[in-house]
Amino acid sequence: MDIRKVKKLIELLEESNISEIEIQEGEESVRISRHPNGATWQQQPMPQYAQPTYAPVASAPPADIESAGVSYRGEAVNSPMVGTFYRSPAPGAKSFVEVGDTVKQGDTICIIEAMKMMNQIEADRDGVVEAILVEDGEPVEFDQPMIVIA
Repeated sequence: MDIRKVKKLIELLEESNISEIEIQEGEESVRISRHPNGATWQQQPMPQYAQPTYAPVASAPPADIESAGVSYRGEAVNSPMVGTFYRSPAPGAKSFVEVGDTVKQGDTICIIEAMKMMNQIEADRDGVVEAILVEDGEPVEFDQPMIVIA
């Protein structure tokens, strides 16, 4: 790969909010990263053409939900995919929701990272957050209850 192309990629990375770029030409490839150790993640604004699609959120039937011996009357928002649960858009940032917060249908309530993609999960109904059943950074399974909205 031509060194001028690599220099141009480095300039592009420095001028933008991109934290990592990887280019492959034939059998040659180069990866340039601001965080080589991968210790931090930060959600960056995505270009308009790459906006994620929001998965529909399945909800449990309006029966009692039980977690660790505690019963809840609200409806659970279940994980639409396998991934890692995040309560905030970036490490150290304010959580999307806290117990007792009022949410409206369509409000972002958490993020699930799956295959390096940050998927915003939205509330499927209006209500009050009764419980958050998953800790920040924990893995979630498909259809696992995450947040209870009463």
